[in-house]
Amino acid sequence: MKKILFLALLALFAGKTMAQDVKFPAVDSSPADIAYFPVNVAKAKDNSSPLIKVVYSRPSKKGREIFGILEQFGKVWRAGANEATEIKLYRPVIIGGKRIKAGSYSLFAIPNKEIWTIIINKQTDKWGLIYNHEKDIVRVDVPVKALTNTVESLCITFSQQDKGANLIIAWDKTYIELPIEIK
Repeated sequence: MKKILFLALLALFAGKTMAQDVKFPAVDSSPADIAYFPVNVAKAKDNSSPLIKVVYSRPSKKGREIFGILEQFGKVWRAGANEATEIKLYRPVIIGGKRIKAGSYSLFAIPNKEIWTIIINKQTDKWGLIYNHEKDIVRVDVPVKALTNTVESLCITFSQQDKGANLIIAWDKTYIELPIEIK
């Protein structure tokens, strides 16, 4: 009988301890997202595996003017919000004529009206715009293209190409394509 009473009291106290309120952070206004190449490879039912993965946060337009105002022309941008955008290469690639070995890197951009400079950088896991140009691996200029419809939240995706993929970054009425040759 004493054992049953002891176990009942223990369960009562354990229940009280478990019932305490846990404080969770609010939903982020720029939620994290992942883009894979090949697109949808993470959902594949076969043994296929990704060749490239981009992890980024998706800020929204919210009625603001984006390029030239929020993201100033000529200034380094983390190509997203929150933590710097990270690109993981599962195989060696060629970007802007430079061979880059498999690994994880940061992806930055310098937006301008007609051309963006896309930067692949060695540093990773940095919050905000903590950027060290001495760790750049490659910088590539790509033309800015106009969209007819507004992209409300920053979007990163890929399009298949003969020798690899184009990494596409789109937001507001602007997008760019970065050619990536996969080895």
